[in-house]
Amino acid sequence: MDYTLLVMLLKDLVILPFQEIKLELKDEISKKIIKLSNKKYGERVLIVSPIDSDNETSVDDLPKVGVIAYIKSNIELNNGNIRLTLRGEKRVKILEYRSFTEDIIDAQITDVILPKFEPTGEEVIKRKLKTSLEEYVASNSSVSNSILKIVNENEDLGFLTDAITSFLPLDTLKKHDYMLELNSEKRAISLIQDINIEIKYNELDEKLSNNVEIRLTKEQEEYYLREKLKEIENALDIKEDELEDANKYLNILNDLKLPVKTHEKLLNEIAKLKRIPKTSPEYGVIVNYLEWVLFLPWHYSSNENINVKNVLSHLNKSHYGLSLVKERIEDYVNVKNINHDIANPVICLVGPPGIGKTTITKSIAEALNREFYKISVGGLSDTTELIGSRRTYLGALPGKIIQALKKCGTNNPVILIDEVDKMVKDYKGDPASILLDVLDSNQNKSFMDNYIEEPFDLSNVLFILTANSIDTIPYTLYDRLEIINLSSYTVFEKLDIAKKYLLPKIYEDFKMTKKLVMKDETLIYLINNYTKEAGVRNLQRILKTLVTKILSSKKESLTVTSDDLKTYLKEPVYENKINNLEISGIVNGLAYTNLGGIVLKIEAAIYNGEEKVITTGSLGDVLKESVYVATSYIKENNYVSSTSFYNRTIHIHLPDNASKKEGPSCGVAITTALLSVLLDTKISSEIAFTGEISLKGNILPIGGLKEKLIAAYNSGIKKVYIPEDNSKDLLEIPKQIIDNLEIKLVSDYKTIYKDLFTKGKNDIA
Repeated sequence: MDYTLLVMLLKDLVILPFQEIKLELKDEISKKIIKLSNKKYGERVLIVSPIDSDNETSVDDLPKVGVIAYIKSNIELNNGNIRLTLRGEKRVKILEYRSFTEDIIDAQITDVILPKFEPTGEEVIKRKLKTSLEEYVASNSSVSNSILKIVNENEDLGFLTDAITSFLPLDTLKKHDYMLELNSEKRAISLIQDINIEIKYNELDEKLSNNVEIRLTKEQEEYYLREKLKEIENALDIKEDELEDANKYLNILNDLKLPVKTHEKLLNEIAKLKRIPKTSPEYGVIVNYLEWVLFLPWHYSSNENINVKNVLSHLNKSHYGLSLVKERIEDYVNVKNINHDIANPVICLVGPPGIGKTTITKSIAEALNREFYKISVGGLSDTTELIGSRRTYLGALPGKIIQALKKCGTNNPVILIDEVDKMVKDYKGDPASILLDVLDSNQNKSFMDNYIEEPFDLSNVLFILTANSIDTIPYTLYDRLEIINLSSYTVFEKLDIAKKYLLPKIYEDFKMTKKLVMKDETLIYLINNYTKEAGVRNLQRILKTLVTKILSSKKESLTVTSDDLKTYLKEPVYENKINNLEISGIVNGLAYTNLGGIVLKIEAAIYNGEEKVITTGSLGDVLKESVYVATSYIKENNYVSSTSFYNRTIHIHLPDNASKKEGPSCGVAITTALLSVLLDTKISSEIAFTGEISLKGNILPIGGLKEKLIAAYNSGIKKVYIPEDNSKDLLEIPKQIIDNLEIKLVSDYKTIYKDLFTKGKNDIA
C-alpha cells in the first residue's frame, strides 16, 4: 500500500525500527513538521538520514529507504526548543520525494515486503547471532547484559538485528548501512561479522592494556598507539607487501606540502588503506581516490611564454584574420609582462561554425606554451559531468574540470569550454551555475569537486569559451564573459585562407612535392559553387577530396580548371548567384543565423477571398508580428487604395519551409514585398533589405549586420538598405565589401518608398 508522510532529515543520527531516541530540535522547519505530523499524520514522521552529512544534500542524493517514527512525546522548552522522544516503527521504501511546501518535503512510501526465508537456515542464523552477542557481552565488562534478556524473549529476526545494531558501538555510517538493508538475513550475517570484530578488538585491547604501560605523555601515547597498530596488523596478518601502496602514497603526500586540512584528510585515507586487506572492494576505492588526488598538479605550472612577438608570430602563422582574438591575447601578454599575477580573462568566442574558434584556442595554448584541453558542454544537463560524483556512488569519478587538470599535468592549462550556448537546464541540474563557480576568479581559487572533496586552485587556468549565438548563452554566465564576436569570411578571405593555410596543410599531409596549379578564378568558382558556409570547414574537406581525386587519377598534370572541378567533384552543389527573375511580390531580405548571414527570399501574394493574413514558411511569433505591423503601416499611410484590402487575403511566404525562421529584422523587406504586389511593381533582384519597421514607419536597428552584408556581397547583391542607427557598425565591415556594395542608410520607410515605388526611382545608382 502506498501512502505519504512528511520527511524529517536527521544528519549524523540514525534511528532503527524498535529503537527509541531522545533529541532536542531548535530549527523552525522541524517545529513545523512536528506540528503538521501531530495534526494530520497521527503523530508520525518519516525519518531519513542523508548519506553525506558534511555538505548540503539535494533531493536526488537522499536514500530510498527511511524509518517511520512515532512521536512518543513532544515538549516545548523555555528556550523555544522542542524535546522529542521518537520510537522507530518500521522501514519503508521511498518511491518519490516531493515538495510539500517551500521548505518542507514529503515522500510517497510503500511497505517493505520481505521474501519468505527457509526456516532451518533462519533458525541457524538466529542461534549464531545470539551466541556471538553472548560472547561479545562476556568479552567486555563495561557493557550491560540487559540486551541478552531482550533478544532471548524475541524470535523475530528483523527485531533481533535492529535491537543488536542499536546496542553495538558502531559508527553512524555503519548503522546507516544497516538501516538501508531491507533483508533481515543479510543484516544478521553482517552483524555476526561485526560482533566478531568487536570481540577481537576487546581481546586485543585487554592484551595491550596488560602488556603496555600507558602514560599520558605524548611520546608514550604515540608509542602505545604504534604498539596497538602492530598488534592489529599481526592479528589481521597484514604482510609488508600489503603496506607497500600505503607507504608509497605516504611518501608522495609528504612531498606535496598540501594545506593542513587536506594533508590530514589524505593521512586518514592512507591509514584506512593500511587496515584493509587488498581483497576488500573498499581497498580499490581508496586506491583510486588517492591516485586521483595525489597525482593532481597541485603546484606544477608550465613555463608560460610571455614574449609578445613570439606569441603573435605563432598565431599569425596558424590562423588567417581573427584580429580581435589576436589583439586580446596580445593585450593579455603585455599586461602579464607587467604583473605576472594578473587574473586570467574569461574570453568567449562567438561566431558561426567553421570559422576557427576551436583551432585558434588550441593555437593560443601553443603560443603561450600551455597545455590544452577541450570540454564539450553542448547538450550537457548533468552537473556531475563537470564537478564529479560523490565517492559513495558506484563507479564515481571526478568531473571534467579535474580530469582536464590531471590529463594536462599542469595547473595553468588553456581549457576550452565548447558550445556553452547549447547547455540544457533540467531536473539533473544547471551546468551554467556550476560554470559560474569555475570561471569566477573570486571563487575558483577554492574549487571543490564532489569526488576530490578538497579545494583546488583554478585561478591559473585560462578558460576560453565558444558559442554560435549570444542569444542562447545563459544570462548569469554571459554577465561574466568577455565576448569577442567572430564574423563570417568573405569569398576573398576564403580564397586567401585556402591558398595560404588549407592547401599547404593538405600538401604536407599528402607529402606532395608538387603543388596544384589553380587560378584564383577557379578557386573562387569552387568556393561559390561547392560550399555554402560562414567558415572554411567544408572548404577544407572539398579541397582534400579534390587532391585525393587528382592523385588517384595518376595524371601527371596538376593543373585544375573550372571544367576539371566538374570532372573531379561532379556538378556544382550550389548555384551561388541571385535569381534574376524579377516578379512583383518577391524581394531579398537579409537574415542572421547560427551559421552566418543568409539572403532570404520573401514572397507576397494577394487575392480575392476572406479578409485575413496568412503566413507560411515556419515563421516564428516575432516574424508574424512583423507581417501584421507591415500591413497596418501600409493601410494607415494610404500607399494603396483602401479598397485594395476589402475581401482579399494577404499571403506572406518564406521558402524553405523545413527551417524555423525567427528574428526582428525582416519588417522592411516584408513591407516592400507587400507594396510590390499591391502596386504591381517589380523590385530588382540585386537589392536587399534588413531592418525592422514600427507602426509609424521608423526603421529600427538590427544585429548581425556584418554577417548579413557578407552574405549579400557573396550572393551578388549590389545595393542594400540598412537602418541608419547601424551606421556605427559599418566600421567593422571589411573595406572590400564597403567598396563593392551600395549601402543606403534609412531611418524612415518613406525614403525607401520614394526610391522604389515612385516612377523613375527604381534604378540602382
